Amino acid sequence: MTIEQIEIGGLHFEDYRQLLEAMKASYGGWQGGYWSPGAIERLIDKFPEGQIVIKVDGVVVGCGLSIIVDYKRFGDNHTYKQITGNYTFNTHDPKGDVLYGIEIFIHPDYRGLRLGRRLYDARKDLCENLNLRAIVFGGRLPEYHAYADTLSPKEYIAKVKSKEIYDPVLSFQLANDFHVVKVLHNYLPEDEQSKEFATLLQWFNVYYVPDPKHLFNVKTFVRLGLIQWQMRPYNDLDELFRQAEYFVDSVSAYKSDFALFPELFNGPLLAGFNEMPEAEAMRSLAQYTPDIKTRFQELAIRYNVNIITGSLPSIEGESLKNIGFLCHRNGAVDQYEKIHITPDEAKHWGIKGGNSVKVFDTDAGKIGILICYDVEFPELPRLLSEEGMQILFVPFLTDTQNAYMRVRLCSQARAIENECYVAITGSVGNLPKVENMDIQYSQAAVFTPSDFTFPSNCIISEATANTEMILIAGVDLSLLDELHSYGSVRNLKDRRKDFYELKLIDNKRKE
Repeated sequence: MTIEQIEIGGLHFEDYRQLLEAMKASYGGWQGGYWSPGAIERLIDKFPEGQIVIKVDGVVVGCGLSIIVDYKRFGDNHTYKQITGNYTFNTHDPKGDVLYGIEIFIHPDYRGLRLGRRLYDARKDLCENLNLRAIVFGGRLPEYHAYADTLSPKEYIAKVKSKEIYDPVLSFQLANDFHVVKVLHNYLPEDEQSKEFATLLQWFNVYYVPDPKHLFNVKTFVRLGLIQWQMRPYNDLDELFRQAEYFVDSVSAYKSDFALFPELFNGPLLAGFNEMPEAEAMRSLAQYTPDIKTRFQELAIRYNVNIITGSLPSIEGESLKNIGFLCHRNGAVDQYEKIHITPDEAKHWGIKGGNSVKVFDTDAGKIGILICYDVEFPELPRLLSEEGMQILFVPFLTDTQNAYMRVRLCSQARAIENECYVAITGSVGNLPKVENMDIQYSQAAVFTPSDFTFPSNCIISEATANTEMILIAGVDLSLLDELHSYGSVRNLKDRRKDFYELKLIDNKRKE
């Protein structure tokens, strides 16, 4: 077959005769009817950009028809007749949130040329351009009649997914990044080949913004400022904050969106309580935390940078916790807490673990914050990734290189598993006059997932080990969106949720 030109564009009413011929050729053995001229005319009138054709040398050989619906009106349990308004298409709603596919086919003489993929890609582009949440449609199972006596629809779909059975419709849809939501019965009552069953398929638009009015506020490129803090003696909180403000000022000068401090960076102030037992000294250190929160809140506003305050001891009720604050540059403040407490923290300081994890919405993306030991437990980052986390920040405090490597290697694993960026930083130097905080080891770094669009070693940047400094690194959040859908492997999408699950028992459990 010699082809001179392939065109993809809008369907016009004068294309109807060629459209009908291609449709009849595509549906061999079909018992139902075909689209009438009146139906095609209504579709073009209601939603012209949703009706797409492929022409080969000027002749229609394929078509994709669609409408926009307010999906909550229908939900997942609907029929083809319901979703199309009994073929009147009065269900089309320009203010809806879902692009609903009502037809797609390629003339059999032109299959194998990836023309169907072009139609699906055109639909995806339309979905993104119109800022719609998803593409949804019901898919036929034209080969199911040959297996209906031995396989249930669920078993048949599973075998198509595992490529034990080839279904010309479902196999192609799965190859184009659509996933099966559920099995529908009586979706197309006249479809004898599918035994009246159909698959409900869905494709999510990762660029969807619920409120497009705020689209201009969405940042794609985000700059991180990691502060590798030197532990040195300070006479009081004012002296410590002169150093803290210096770093915030420096990070802000590089137009960073975030400034990250280490875990328990205010540890030098423990020297003032050396005569106390270690647990009492840490509780005394907690008296500074409310003032530190206020000071960082002011710095975030003044220097126009979101500050992650590392972590600080805090008395919550009767318990001593290890907590931190996310001070947004608009003045808002969120709190996070350490969930897993190391044996030394529990033994020497009497610190208790918290019971709250969440993703924070910021003006530079969705972030998670886990304190040191918490990143060594893969369940917490996975829970955060399911809430849309794009960047995970890990402030830590480690004394030896062995301890540091646990945090580092686990952080790298979390970046790959959860398809996100991970930024870590800690403290360096010695505190000879502070009990149980004698030496520190740190090498701040920013890690990435492992795929072609990221550095081959999965490291954007890293600091010099055991040297006081700031590390500035830029990350591109749009690369994560591409990875989720088109990565070489897709750790988030390919999880076997039919086989295992992860959930919080109670994210707001009280003491």
